Amino acid sequence: MTDSAPGTGPEELLCSAKGCRAAAVWALRWNNPKIHTPDRRKIWLACDEHRESLAAFLSLRDFLKDVVPVADRDAPPADG
Repeated sequence: MTDSAPGTGPEELLCSAKGCRAAAVWALRWNNPKIHTPDRRKIWLACDEHRESLAAFLSLRDFLKDVVPVADRDAPPADG
């Protein structure tokens, strides 16, 4: 999943849920410890409607690290 759909500008951040074209409101920052270094963060973007389902998917796998407003997606984590 990417920050935006192909063909959109960087100012158009869209939800990462399959088929969703809504504007992103949330950044779900995650890490797969089997393939990423501990400090690496991947980001899925979510609209209000898909925030919980995307977070549940990542949490079930113990990948979800935190959820922040999309404007704060590149900010360092609060604990580090």
